[in-house]
Amino acid sequence: MLGYAGSERTTRRAVAAAKKSYRAGHRRLYRPWVPEPGLWFQFDWCDGPVVHGEKTWLFCAWLAWSRFRVVLAVSDKTMPTLICCLDQCLRRFGGVPTYALSDNERTVTIDTVARIPVRHPELVKMGRHYGLSVASCVVADPESKGGSEATVRVAEADLVPTDANLLPAYLSFSGLVDACEAFCCEVNGRVHRTTRRIPDEMLAEERLALHPLPERAYSTVYGLTRTVGSNVPVISFDGGEYSVPHHLRDETVWVRHHGDEVVVTALEEDGAREVARHEVTTPGNPRYVDEHFGPAPEGPLNRTPRARTVPEAAFLSIGDGAGLWLTEAAAAGTARVRVKMAEAVTLSALHGVAAVDRALGRAAVSGRFSEGDLASIISYEASAPAEFFNRADEEASLQSGTSVWEGFGR
Repeated sequence: MLGYAGSERTTRRAVAAAKKSYRAGHRRLYRPWVPEPGLWFQFDWCDGPVVHGEKTWLFCAWLAWSRFRVVLAVSDKTMPTLICCLDQCLRRFGGVPTYALSDNERTVTIDTVARIPVRHPELVKMGRHYGLSVASCVVADPESKGGSEATVRVAEADLVPTDANLLPAYLSFSGLVDACEAFCCEVNGRVHRTTRRIPDEMLAEERLALHPLPERAYSTVYGLTRTVGSNVPVISFDGGEYSVPHHLRDETVWVRHHGDEVVVTALEEDGAREVARHEVTTPGNPRYVDEHFGPAPEGPLNRTPRARTVPEAAFLSIGDGAGLWLTEAAAAGTARVRVKMAEAVTLSALHGVAAVDRALGRAAVSGRFSEGDLASIISYEASAPAEFFNRADEEASLQSGTSVWEGFGR
């Protein structure tokens, strides 16, 4: 046949007409969901940023009526971690809703028979402990899950560094945790677009409809109990020693294996929280983290002078030069140190504290600790011209390099 054979535009129009005709008979009908206070909350997971080469996840929860959001950073999605997150989430809510809605993760649904989800038995026990019923959306139908999808999208956009949002990479896992806390404070403290109210204020009203929280968290899945040492924040587990944060001394913690790692969980005021994670070790090879022991004590080589008597306090009050002089003089075995300290206090009353402090610093650097050295330095600095103490700029130095010595000894 001769004539117009059609084009891509004709094909697109035909396909659009076919789709419109199909949707007319298969279009999904929605009924608006009007949440009730204290009835539903939803939770889901999303991929978090990579921190020091380690994968992370974000636990995102959303209280349906008040639109109050909780985002927590975690290192895995195992059952103990899920229960930890749920416990922290409920304690931030200040109560327990009636239902929790989630996706069909293996930690929530172990099987689906004739479209009926089979709950994970451990999650059922946890629900009985808190008075919470866990439900899940239809398989492969995220639209039936509701508002938690929006919480996941917003959390990913604001917390996960990408080429689009130009967020800097996280230097540590604690930095990611702090970022999640700041994100929650921001979104819960501003007016919500749908309700035109602040979620923090609505949560105060919704707490009246929530069930009371049990005093202790559900701890069965956290592992075995261990007591942290009184003086040394260390626990023993399967023959190995592992450190925990020092504020948990004399407290009971829960320890469990997770692959090649040992996870330590503590029950604190805001709920169950993972406090330490170590690689599995063997006897005689402890796993310690320096931050768990707090500030390092002063050792024998870096001891700071502290006054114990009135004369010592008077001398050290002169300034940093006095402390440096005492440290260097003691290391050099100087005789009659206390007499020379008293002399420095007397000279500070005559020549001023600043002049004596400067002279003590110069004496410490040059190693002059004999009788009369301090007074000599003070009198010389008082008579020397000011430009005498100016130092040449290193950028204008005529010092030659060391490249000529490369072949020395060959």
